[in-house]
Amino acid sequence: VQLVESGGGLVQPGDSLRLSCAASGFAFSRSIMKWVRQAPGKEVEWVSSITSNSTIRTYTSSVKGRFTISRDNTKNTVHLQMNRLKPEDTAVYYCGFGPTRGQGTQVTVSS
Repeated sequence: VQLVESGGGLVQPGDSLRLSCAASGFAFSRSIMKWVRQAPGKEVEWVSSITSNSTIRTYTSSVKGRFTISRDNTKNTVHLQMNRLKPEDTAVYYCGFGPTRGQGTQVTVSS
């Protein structure tokens, strides 16, 4: 199983970022995928999930209306479009399924 996140970076409040996750080694098209994040000194927080056929997408309340999760089952990728970023969105973002997650990508929102 391999999950490789990319797309993180340092941005200013109000900016946007698009995170990507390339998956391999498991039945991606049949798996519910998710994004979680971990801010410095805090526990891992679930951010968003998407069902295998993209019909159901759920978000934690703090990102609802700003973040959009999507997936491409032909490319085994899952994405997180993050708009109107806030300093409190600063964290390492991980994609995953079940208890498995990748190595993460750092997102820093700061002026």
